[in-house]
Formats: sequence, C-alpha cells, structure tokens
Amino acid sequence: MLVWERPEPPERPVPASLNREKIVRAAIRLADADGLEAVSLRKVATVLGVGPMRLYGYIAGKEELLDLMVDAVYAEIRPVGDSWREVLRSLAETTRRVAHEHEWLADLLGGRPQLGPHALAKGEAVVAALDEVDIDAVMPVVTAVDAYVIGAVRREIADRRAERATGMDERRWQASLGPYLERTFATGRFPALATVVRDAAHLDADETFRMGLDFLLDGIEARLSK
Repeated sequence: MLVWERPEPPERPVPASLNREKIVRAAIRLADADGLEAVSLRKVATVLGVGPMRLYGYIAGKEELLDLMVDAVYAEIRPVGDSWREVLRSLAETTRRVAHEHEWLADLLGGRPQLGPHALAKGEAVVAALDEVDIDAVMPVVTAVDAYVIGAVRREIADRRAERATGMDERRWQASLGPYLERTFATGRFPALATVVRDAAHLDADETFRMGLDFLLDGIEARLSK
C-alpha cells in the first residue's frame, strides 16, 4: 500500500506527539536551510525531539519521506486561469516560484510522475483546462511545458549555487571571462556567437524565462489551431 493510502498509527500517550505532517514539515525546513543532503530520518527525529525508530511507524524510509516532501510542496502550485494558455502559464510561473523558494525541489522534479494527492490535484486543474484540446495531445502539451520549466529552473538554481560557491555573481563571472572571449572571438572562428554576445540584449533570468515560455506557448497554440 502506498504511503498516501496507508493510515497513520494511532496516537499514543507519549511526551512528543507525532504525525506525518509534522515529520514532513520538519524535513522541508531542513532541506530549505541546507539542501537534501541535510535530510535524514535521524536528523528529522532530532528536530522533532523523538527517537528515529518512532518515525518508522509513519514512513518506511527516506524515499517515502522525499515523496511526501515533494507532494507537500505541490500544494503550493495551484495553476489558475480562464483559458488553457493562462493555466499553462500559471503552471510554469508558480512551479518556478516554488522551486526558487525550495531549491531542493529542482533536484527531484522530472522522472516518473508524482502521484500524491496534491500533485494529482495540480494535474487535474491543468488537464481540466485543456478539455477542448484533442485528448491525444493533452499529455504531450503538459509534458512540453513541464520539460521547459524543469530545464529552466535547474539552470537557474545551478547558477545560484555556483554564485554561493564562488562568491561571484553573474556579472562578475562574465567580466572575469571577458578577456578570454575577446581573444577567442578575435580569431574569427565564431562569428555568429561573437555577434550575439556583443550585440544582443542581455536579458535577466525573469525576462529570459518569460520569453522562452512565450515561444513555447505560441508554438503549442499554432499546432493546436491546425
């Protein structure tokens, strides 16, 4: 029986009350502060002031804990809108926002679908907004948006982690590589790249994300209108 369907053990008269929600919230606080590597059943138990073995009455192990953590965060992703395009945009933007608030989520997105109740509720809202789309196109459309968001978010989170690790923000990092790029472009081997780097608008992460999303949604709309 999956953790979503398995009942919690009955309450016992112990000094520290416990339930899955408390366990998951404690694990999320640890992950938010120090990443997934800071999450273990022992550390969660310490935060809650209980012995590690008590947690096994509620979850089978760390994999179930991670599943519960991801689903709890999915409760913060509630796409809204009056059209399929508005809902898909809302899905993309809220997923990105939540991933920036919980950086560790970027490491767990993708792969097999999440099937917890909050993830299913999010999926229901998105699929319902696509009710006028051919049924065979629904999942490819949703998957395309998910893939774009996951790729963009992972790149942004990687940039943030690199900045923390090196102490160099994007502007300083680019400046440090400027002389190398100038020497390389001066060889004439990369004229297209040189033109873009020198002459194109340098958008920030928000602008880049929105423009890329517009390209994707425009393409979906054009395909669906055929």
